[in-house]
Amino acid sequence: MVPRGKHNIIDMSDYVVLVDENDNEIGVEEKILAHKNKLLHRAFSIFLFNDNLEILLQKRAPNKYHSGNLWTNTCCSHPLQNISIIESATRRLDEEMGITSKLNKIFSFIYEAEFENGLHENEFDHVLFGRFNGNPILNPNEAVDFKWISISQLKKEIETKPEKFTVWLKIMITKYFKYFENYENNSL
Repeated sequence: MVPRGKHNIIDMSDYVVLVDENDNEIGVEEKILAHKNKLLHRAFSIFLFNDNLEILLQKRAPNKYHSGNLWTNTCCSHPLQNISIIESATRRLDEEMGITSKLNKIFSFIYEAEFENGLHENEFDHVLFGRFNGNPILNPNEAVDFKWISISQLKKEIETKPEKFTVWLKIMITKYFKYFENYENNSL
């Protein structure tokens, strides 16, 4: 757990918010330790849609602590403690992709995954949708490429080339496809 004391200066961006299965905060932990110890923590995943009904994907930078060089949703990260998910996500979207967009929470889910490097994801993931037309300004420490893709084409590529995509994107598109198929009906 995070050390406390008036002389400890901590960069909270290196920490994740630990939660229970109902998304109630139970503490904070250093990000890598949380991923080594399979601790359930809060996360968010952003999907931006353009006027052509396409999703903006990013290709994760190769230096990411897991899932480098894989295609994933527009942006994802961990919210900061004492800052709303929407505010944390809005900040992170600007930091990673150089984009500002009004975001709305659409659904949430819990998933677990293990990676070859010994790290694990055990996340309570809040999924946010927004709209954007144009091209992002990529932060090369976070993303090395981007593409716009139709929802049906993305589903087809995940089915035929699953190794090119992050585990959480595959889960969202396969298990929660109804939200993407009908996203126009959500109040974005």
